Amino acid sequence: MTDNEDEGRIHRGLKGVYFERSPTTFIDGRAGDLRYRGYSIHDLARHSTFEETSYLLLRGELPTQSQLDEFDKELKAARKLPDEILDLIATVKAAHPMDVLRTAVSALAAFDDDAEDKSPEATLRKGIRLTSQVPMIVTAHHHIRAGGDPVAPDMNLSHAANFLTMLKGEAPSDDAARLMDRDFVLHAEHGSNASSFTARVVTGTEATLHAAVTAAVAALSGPAHGGAAEDVMKMAKEIGDASKAAEYVKERRKNKEPVTGFGHRVYRAEDPRARHMREGVERLSKEMGEPQWYEILQAVVEAMAPYARHGVNVNVDFYSGVIYYLHGIPSDLFVSIFAIGRVPGWTLQVLEQMDNNILIRPLLKYEGPDLRPYVPIGER
Repeated sequence: MTDNEDEGRIHRGLKGVYFERSPTTFIDGRAGDLRYRGYSIHDLARHSTFEETSYLLLRGELPTQSQLDEFDKELKAARKLPDEILDLIATVKAAHPMDVLRTAVSALAAFDDDAEDKSPEATLRKGIRLTSQVPMIVTAHHHIRAGGDPVAPDMNLSHAANFLTMLKGEAPSDDAARLMDRDFVLHAEHGSNASSFTARVVTGTEATLHAAVTAAVAALSGPAHGGAAEDVMKMAKEIGDASKAAEYVKERRKNKEPVTGFGHRVYRAEDPRARHMREGVERLSKEMGEPQWYEILQAVVEAMAPYARHGVNVNVDFYSGVIYYLHGIPSDLFVSIFAIGRVPGWTLQVLEQMDNNILIRPLLKYEGPDLRPYVPIGER
């Protein structure tokens, strides 16, 4: 292919196009391999915490104990929302949680001393604050729309345990908190996905972190990006019993309809994050006395096994929705939980874009009419 031919080639959705270099997230879709800063997602999911993983993403290296303690202190110090933000949440409480989150993140810029400071240091500080503030927005809205008051944060709990406490009004079990922590680790960063790319596009205009994260939340709210977890739970309820899963899959495939939770824009092999959520669903469903949900999901996986060789494999969101459901979390909050875990990744993408910033401006190939004469309205 010549240079001229390549110039006119269309890469729909920018699929397969490299637009920048990054030292952070390695993804091999064929092998099902994901790494943060060179560390396997399997090691991080089994041994790390959200706080430690966030430090790794934002600072570049795993922290020492004293560095982690200081980082944890910064996160906990940011567990607060201005009264004006709570008033705003109350005003728009009838909106979808992702719309409320987008609005509140945007409004938080008005109360951040570093709002207009676009230096890397200030951007990192704002990213740390937003990491703590986003779960507070989600949980405050959850209670306000139900006619209650937000639950105060517990400064003695981890990020994940505090989120569940603010959401449910009581401290979770150690296993439940650890599973939510793992969920946040697995969702913390994933390269140039739609919301992260959106954050980079906004940053390319030299806008602020709050503007970029607001746009990222908006991108994540679309069902093609963040909605799979909610749809999987709908599917599990529709199936109702593991014995009916094979027939459900057969009908979907016969009608050329996708099976929710299978397939991924990047992975041809199984999403490497999925196995860690699968293990969690199995344990949590038994702990909660509702093993049928795990059994239904596994029956769907078995029914879909013949399609794996075609690259249609299970993804991380296949299991996430059931975990949230078992916690009694409303389905319209599922995408918001995705956002809670992704704030460090969005911040990282913004910092990387700022490091060697350029306006992101791809082209559209024109295929409209040739040059036409303008005809006055009275002669048309």
